[in-house]
Amino acid sequence: MNAVRNVSAIVEKEWRHYFGSPIAYVALFVWTLLFGGFFYLLFKRFSLISLQGGQMEMGGAPKMSLNEWVFAGVLHNMAVVALFLTPMITMRLFAEEKRQGTFELLATNPITNLEIVLGKFFAALGLYAIMIVTGFLNFALIWYYATVKPEWKPLLTGALALLLIGASFIAVGLFVSTLTKNQIVAGTVTFGVLLGCWLLGWMDDPSAGVVARAVSYVGLVNHIDDLIRGVIDLKDVVFYVAFVTFGLFLAHQSVESQRWRA
Repeated sequence: MNAVRNVSAIVEKEWRHYFGSPIAYVALFVWTLLFGGFFYLLFKRFSLISLQGGQMEMGGAPKMSLNEWVFAGVLHNMAVVALFLTPMITMRLFAEEKRQGTFELLATNPITNLEIVLGKFFAALGLYAIMIVTGFLNFALIWYYATVKPEWKPLLTGALALLLIGASFIAVGLFVSTLTKNQIVAGTVTFGVLLGCWLLGWMDDPSAGVVARAVSYVGLVNHIDDLIRGVIDLKDVVFYVAFVTFGLFLAHQSVESQRWRA
């Protein structure tokens, strides 16, 4: 129970920083604005194509799915947005502590390094989860107004996809933040690393060699497609859990070495 209380205390401390500064509000505003913008544009396109199909003299309206035409497109776009926003959420987690000299105070408290890392990770992940919920309020409008309700399972798995890929981004950002005192450096390096991991997925080509296809498996974006379509493949979930675990392990080892030196 002490471990849970310690982690909760770290989460509460980080949330006070997030919501006591513009970070949380800017992240929520940008995320919600872009989520609503993508939703509006894709839903408008879906409605226009449906209307044009309904006015065809022969064949009637094409069979179209909101999940494929609107929801999937929005979720894929928001995964890209998360690539840009999560470094802003994670860059200060350890860098600011080290810059202000409070990391040494934290290191002398009766709290383990793992509890520190987990507390900061769950604080950032909690803020990111709130961002996902606020974005999904756009989808709730469809359930309120639509006469024929779309499928809800792909939305649940889509939310899981955004949460898992965001958790992976946060784990990387957390580790990078342990390496520097400069928030800008932490954010920039985090974005570069995440972009590199994202681009690795582009090497996934049936005509590519075994090595290229093996490297492309590390591409973070390759594992969200099935989830967004409503299919839960265990190997995709395991990949993200393993990726997050490895990122937290690196962060823990980095904090351990610095705390020992302190």
